[in-house]
Amino acid sequence: MNLKQELQRMNNRLDKLRRKRAGAKERGDEAIAAQASEEIETLTKKLTKVKNQQQRQLAQKGTDVKSLPFKRALTKAEQADMGKLKKSVKGLVVVHPMTALGREMGITEVTGFAPKAF
Repeated sequence: MNLKQELQRMNNRLDKLRRKRAGAKERGDEAIAAQASEEIETLTKKLTKVKNQQQRQLAQKGTDVKSLPFKRALTKAEQADMGKLKKSVKGLVVVHPMTALGREMGITEVTGFAPKAF
């Protein structure tokens, strides 16, 4: 399972458990509320581990892209015809500043990274 999907699944489960705990407390059922609280704690720990793993993967991808020898900002015309650009430049990686990778790398404009000058 993909990390993003697993993260979403865990968040959904956590939300259900929180509602279950709130309902149990409202009814005065302390046993179920305590059980839900324990499950929430374990799920929160797992969620933290998955988020850290996702962050490490993103950082690794960022270093891989930064290690490419050539980079430059893409013009509006190149951005408009991205298919043509990617066909003409082998190994081109385009990073947008609003994506998770772009924020991780700290770029401010759409940038192309490639093994050779383009």
